[in-house]
Amino acid sequence: MRWRYILNIVGILILFFGLTMIFPLLIGLYYKDQSVFPILKSMGITIISGILLYLCFRRAKAESISQREGIAIVAVSWTAVGLFGALPFYLGSEFSTFVDAFFESVSGFTTTGASVLTNIEGVSKGLLFWRSFIQWLGGMGIIVLSVAILPFLGVGGMQLFKAEVPSPVPDKLKPRIRDTAMMLWKVYALISAAEVILLLIGGMDFYEALCHTFTTMPTGGFSTKNASIAHFNSVYFDIVIIVFMLLAGINFSLHYQMLRGKPLAFWRDTECRFFLGVVFLLVIVVSFNIYGSIYEKIGQALRFGAFQVVSIITTTGFATADYEKWPAMSQLILLFCMFMGASAGSTGGGMKCIRVMLCFKFCYKELFALIHPHAVKQIKIGGKPVSDDIMRSILGFLALYMSIFAFCAILLAGTGVDFVTSFGAVAATIGNIGPGFGLVGPVETYAQIPCLGKWLLIWCMLLGRLEIYTVIILLVPEFWRK
Repeated sequence: MRWRYILNIVGILILFFGLTMIFPLLIGLYYKDQSVFPILKSMGITIISGILLYLCFRRAKAESISQREGIAIVAVSWTAVGLFGALPFYLGSEFSTFVDAFFESVSGFTTTGASVLTNIEGVSKGLLFWRSFIQWLGGMGIIVLSVAILPFLGVGGMQLFKAEVPSPVPDKLKPRIRDTAMMLWKVYALISAAEVILLLIGGMDFYEALCHTFTTMPTGGFSTKNASIAHFNSVYFDIVIIVFMLLAGINFSLHYQMLRGKPLAFWRDTECRFFLGVVFLLVIVVSFNIYGSIYEKIGQALRFGAFQVVSIITTTGFATADYEKWPAMSQLILLFCMFMGASAGSTGGGMKCIRVMLCFKFCYKELFALIHPHAVKQIKIGGKPVSDDIMRSILGFLALYMSIFAFCAILLAGTGVDFVTSFGAVAATIGNIGPGFGLVGPVETYAQIPCLGKWLLIWCMLLGRLEIYTVIILLVPEFWRK
C-alpha cells in the first residue's frame, strides 16, 4: 500500500473541498450573519491542510491505482471530508461538542439527513446553506467529482469510481472515466437547476429553493425548517419534490440516455420498471390504509401517503406527516422501504432495488429447482443472464447488510437506547434515510442518542453510503497483507 501516494491524492481532494466553502461564505456575507468567521476559519484550515498534504507527498507518483489503493483513498477521503466539513459547525455556536458537529457533517455528506439540531430555524443561513450544500456534493460523490479533475494531474480514476459506485453492474457511459464522471455531474446539475426553477415558480424564495434542491437531488432530506417540507403546507411543493425524489432514485445513466433522445430507456430498464412498480403499489396500499383512520379525504391520504413512501424508499427522508401515528401496516411498509432503497446508480441508499429483485429471482429459481430438479434455469435481467459471480456478490452483500444491521442495533441498545429507537436508528442510518422510529422519528432528532451511540451511527452512515464493502473490507486482515 503506497500511503504517501494515497495521502497526496487525499491532500488534493481536501484542497478542492476547502475551495467549495466559498459558496456558504458568500451566503453568510450576503445575509450578514454570524456564520462568516466560522466558515472563513474552516476554509483557511482546510485549504492549508490540503496544500500541506499535497506538498509533503507530491513526489509520490504512480501510473495506476490498485483496487486496494482505490478503496483506501475512498475510505480515507470520506472520513477526511466529514472531519473538515464539521469545522464550520464546530467553530460556530450551534454545536456544543465535536461529535455532534461531526455527526451532522457525516450525515450531510452521506446524504443521510439525520440531524442533532433541535432548532433548525435558529441556525444562521450561511451554515444552513453549508449543511444543504454538502449533501449535494455527497450525493453524486466527492470522489466521482474528483475523477474528473485528477486525470489532469496524472492520476487515473477508474479504481476510485469502482470503489465509490460499487453497484452490481456499474455503468460506464463514456470510454474514459473522467468523461463519465463529468457527464454524471452535468446531468445532476441540469436536473437540479430544473427543480430550483419549478420551486421558484411555486413561490418559494431563491434561498429556500436552492437549499431544498440541494437536499432533494442527493436524496438527503436536510431542510431549513423545523417541520421539514410540512412547513410549507403546499400541494404544489409536495408534487414537485415527489417527482424529483423519484428522478433522484432512478439510475442516472437512464437520465443521460433520455437527454440523448431515448425516452423509452426508463421503460426498457428492468430495475427502473421494478422500482416504479413497487412505488406505485406501496403508495396505493399505504394511502388506502391511512384513508379513514388518519385522513378523511382520499386526496389527502394519497398526497401524504405518496410523499412519505417516495421519501423513504428513495432514502430522502423529508417529512410532511408524523408517520408514527399511522396504522402499524403503513409503518411496517415504510420500514420495508428503508431496507429496499432506490435504484443502483442513483443517489439513493438502502440495499438497492436491483439486489432485492435478483434475490427474489434467486429464491424463485431455488423453488423451481425443487419442483424440476433436472431443469436448467438461468437468472436473467433485461434478457441477459446474470453470472454466478454477480449473484454470489449480491447474496453476500445482502447477508452482510442484515448481519451488520442486527449487530449495530444490539450495540446501540447496549448504550441504553430503547428497542424501537435502536432498530429504527440503525435502519435509518445504514440505509442513509434520516428519520427512523421512536426517539428518532420524523418529528424528532438524534440529539437524545448517547455519545457512543452517535459514533456508532456515524460508522453506520459511512457503511451505508459506501455500500458496506468499501468500509468493512478495511477490517479484513488480508486487505493489509502484500
